[in-house]
Amino acid sequence: MSTVIYHNPRCSKSRQTLELLQQHQPDAQIVEYLNTPPSRETLEAILRMLDLEPRELMRKNETEYKELGLARAELGREELIEAMLAHPRLIERPIVVHGDKAALGRPPENVLEIL
Repeated sequence: MSTVIYHNPRCSKSRQTLELLQQHQPDAQIVEYLNTPPSRETLEAILRMLDLEPRELMRKNETEYKELGLARAELGREELIEAMLAHPRLIERPIVVHGDKAALGRPPENVLEIL
């Protein structure tokens, strides 16, 4: 079963999650999602696996969130997903996908539940 971590090496929680993951899944694929953003299909699948709506997976303190006015309640799912695809910094991190399950590494120990 494959394991993927959507990782930002500049984020301490992401680094901690990667370290924990490598102890349990040393062959996990590391995707630096700021350099290689997920496709729409992948992002939709991650949202389904996490059972989250797009806004719940967004980093609301990022400059882009404020500049793009993403807090507006009238924005729908598609607009929020488009914003995440165009500005991957908006995607909460780290995300670990293991087979057909996903977990947000906040705290890092969350990922152990899906391994």
